[in-house]
Amino acid sequence: MWALNDQTILKESVDAYNEDHPDEKITLRLFANDDYKQKLRVAFGANQAPDIFFSWGGGALNDYVKAGKVDALTQTGANTDRFTPSVMQSATFDGKVYGVPANGLAPVVLYYNKKVLADAGVKPPKTYDDLLAAVKKLKGKDVVPLSLAANSKWPTLMYLEYLLDREGGSRVFSKIASGDASMWKDGSVTKANQYLQDLSKAGAFGDNASSVNYDQGASTALLYTGKAAMEVMGTWEYANIAKAAPDFLKKGDLGYTAFPTLPGGAGSANNIVGNPSNFLSLNSATKHKTAALTYFKDYVLNDSQADAYLAAGSVPPVKGLEPKLAAVKSSADKEWLTFVYDLVQNAPGFQLSWDQALPSDQADPLLTNTDKSFLRQISPAEFGTNMTKAAS
Repeated sequence: MWALNDQTILKESVDAYNEDHPDEKITLRLFANDDYKQKLRVAFGANQAPDIFFSWGGGALNDYVKAGKVDALTQTGANTDRFTPSVMQSATFDGKVYGVPANGLAPVVLYYNKKVLADAGVKPPKTYDDLLAAVKKLKGKDVVPLSLAANSKWPTLMYLEYLLDREGGSRVFSKIASGDASMWKDGSVTKANQYLQDLSKAGAFGDNASSVNYDQGASTALLYTGKAAMEVMGTWEYANIAKAAPDFLKKGDLGYTAFPTLPGGAGSANNIVGNPSNFLSLNSATKHKTAALTYFKDYVLNDSQADAYLAAGSVPPVKGLEPKLAAVKSSADKEWLTFVYDLVQNAPGFQLSWDQALPSDQADPLLTNTDKSFLRQISPAEFGTNMTKAAS
């Protein structure tokens, strides 16, 4: 089994399985985020892929499905009906399920350092105009307004995803994801890039964003050390902060809210983007199908796993979670978990991260062009032109 190296709770499920099945153990290999997708592609190409593999669902997983590399899963084989239906959409193709959720719900939210904002006389921004005004004030206090690991590229994409959804509504990217390459030239895509470039031009991300890599934890540290005021990131960041800076959480200095709205935009203010969950899928060439299905059915997001994710500040995508949420003892954790749970429950749209929703041959050009747009090396309209070519 292959997964990412930050999946510590997932590793516990493997350990539990291995303890119960000493004669057919799972060997778990963990990888850094930025290296993983390429390693998996190479392994499948060489017919050396793992029996069980971790993915984000969406277009990248569907590429493997269409190539006949992944086995479909059933309710009987993997107990698939126990998961949140909206989450399962990202691993369902042509009516068949090709993955089970492996970790918590991961919408992207706006985190903020309460003390830094208060010291600058800034309130958590509710609109894009609020955000620009906050950037101006925070720059005056010699604080990086928005911590961004632009070197990794995918964190920058989160801004573009939200800005497009707020401006054009979920229909625009839904059409792109379904194969309509011409929608990259939609006016709302151009506007979203303009909004991103306006933030960059205003100095929202400081002077060194392009040298910051997410895997090293530097962008997270800027927030909890007070060198940055805010960060747009997935909900997994809460657990990272809890581990790296527990006192920051205990003092109540971490705040969080939904991504700002664009008044006048066509998208719902309640729409969210991010990763509904990550998934575990079964290599169709495996010789250990029965063992893998036992692991999926009895160990992945089982009762103890659900408790472990909640204890780590993450909401697992399983049905009937309300009693467990009500039983959380820490008021800070309960507030956070309820915030995430409500965010997902109340969202009319939950858009999968674009680099995961699109086929892999479009994901790399997408990240490259997002970075170029952020750096203002291409115009907002050129972004759409370049992506139309990449998707055609």
